Amino acid sequence: MRNTEHLETPLDESMAVSIYAAGALCWRVKKKKFEVLLIHRQRYDDWSWPKGKLDKGETLPECAVREVSEEVGLAITLGIPLPSIRYAVKPGCKEVHYWAAAVDDLPALPDGKEVDIALWCSPGKARVLLSNPSDLEPLEALVAAYEGSRLSTWPLVIIRHAKAKPRSSWTRAEGERPLAATGKRQALYLHRLLMAWHPGRIYTSDWLRCIATISPYAQATKAKVKVVQWLTEADHKRHPAKVTAVVEKMLTRSSATALCTHRPVLPTVLKALAGHMPPAMRQSLPLLDPHLSPGEVLIAHVSVDKPGTIVALEQHKPYED
Repeated sequence: MRNTEHLETPLDESMAVSIYAAGALCWRVKKKKFEVLLIHRQRYDDWSWPKGKLDKGETLPECAVREVSEEVGLAITLGIPLPSIRYAVKPGCKEVHYWAAAVDDLPALPDGKEVDIALWCSPGKARVLLSNPSDLEPLEALVAAYEGSRLSTWPLVIIRHAKAKPRSSWTRAEGERPLAATGKRQALYLHRLLMAWHPGRIYTSDWLRCIATISPYAQATKAKVKVVQWLTEADHKRHPAKVTAVVEKMLTRSSATALCTHRPVLPTVLKALAGHMPPAMRQSLPLLDPHLSPGEVLIAHVSVDKPGTIVALEQHKPYED
């Protein structure tokens, strides 16, 4: 008999979230057929997506990547965000965040302790097998993105440098103003967060606080760092069109890329991005000052099938003491 203790129960919308979890809908196209990856958990005798609860101090994207690795042995890079779901559980309300993840194939399961079957199947079969009705919502979003040529993407990551020492207490050159203690912790947090998208190239202002923000990730991954003088506050003020040109050039790429700059430069960056997305999506850009908090990240998912077109956005808050 199926264990039903974990299955969804009616949710009181006023209930506060007590458990956060994350996972991914892995997908592939094999022999011209679109397939998704379902898992069967023997403990519950249910079919679901790879997912799990956050570890202490973990970000949602980190959790999604880790859970897919642990449950089915796949090392993934996150694609577009999918609808999150909520349902009632014994401790209260559980909220699960999902991303799409393109993969080539499925290796052997890591241990079989939690997952005894991993199954590639059509969306139609997945609709029949999924045990929890709310798991259909991210599936429908995934299918709609595939049918609309919005599923194959690469990430363009926009970073506002981490928290720096106050201008008022700094008497030397502005470009030499370093990160504050909180900013150094934000840079380490950012290193972990960026691993979910693996940007292989980083464009950055050459001012110290930007360099220090991206250094932990760049050093750990050997990502290529390109210093761009136009991304500094001073050079942007004189030549904002140069920043626009940098962003436009980045959008011609087809692999994960990041840009790290300053608050006064962000309006120009965001205006350039806005020209590459549908009008409705522009409303979700952080257009009001300060646009992004120190250490905050905006990810623009750029279509592979429609080069230069941004098809999804997401933001991730910085580490806070």
